[in-house]
Amino acid sequence: MSAPRFADLTWREVEALPVDTVAVLPLGAIEQHGPHLPVSTDLVTASETAAAAVETVARSGAASVVLLEPLAYTKSDEHAGFPGTIWLSWDTLMRVLTDVGRSLAASGITRLVFVNGHGGNSALGQVANRELRRRFGLRTFFAHVATPRDQGGVPTSGDEHGLGVHGGHAETSLMLHLRPELVHMDLAERRVPEGLLAYEQIGFGRATSFGWLSSDFGPDGHVGDPTTATAQAGKEAFEHAVEQLARTLVEAARFTTPADGATALVARDRA
Repeated sequence: MSAPRFADLTWREVEALPVDTVAVLPLGAIEQHGPHLPVSTDLVTASETAAAAVETVARSGAASVVLLEPLAYTKSDEHAGFPGTIWLSWDTLMRVLTDVGRSLAASGITRLVFVNGHGGNSALGQVANRELRRRFGLRTFFAHVATPRDQGGVPTSGDEHGLGVHGGHAETSLMLHLRPELVHMDLAERRVPEGLLAYEQIGFGRATSFGWLSSDFGPDGHVGDPTTATAQAGKEAFEHAVEQLARTLVEAARFTTPADGATALVARDRA
């Protein structure tokens, strides 16, 4: 059984979906990931994780779920200094997410989970969550393939000191598992910005975040140590991500707040 895809349904089948059906939208990116990984890395990891989790839930019958086509181009301007990066401005992406949510609401969908594969989308995704809730009454959720370090994610490799945030051990391992033919391990080099360890308050995963461009960390574009990556580590990380996301989708289908049962939110600008 393949993951139920929204785009394969007729409009009558969409109309007949159960009221608490969860629509799942993978958010990827097309952006440089150093000399060793393809620009499709975030798109691949988000799409594959979302599809596997949707299929897992559909097989179990624990919730009604449907997979939307992934969004490839997102907010990747931190990598704009490198060829291969295609990015939307923040206001364009915000409008895209809002328009997708509006369309889903008009089709009778009430629950939407974003599955994010690119850390640069995270802040805007949270804003979109609230905007879609307020304007269209959607139940909205923002999940990650792997939670970014600056949002409470745990380090994936001790050798990176928690600084492997882009094209390092974790992402390279995932791609060795998912698309090994696209990974160039002969070009992988360690690029860990250990100078950041001199700061106690400012940094990835610390109390104070900072604005950064990938070019701030050197000429290769990646931040971390891909040389330690393995397909086995990627397989384990992928299976864990799928399991966690499947649980999230089941919870999203039944999620309520204390105000449910009171007056429903009705947006003035729903149309």
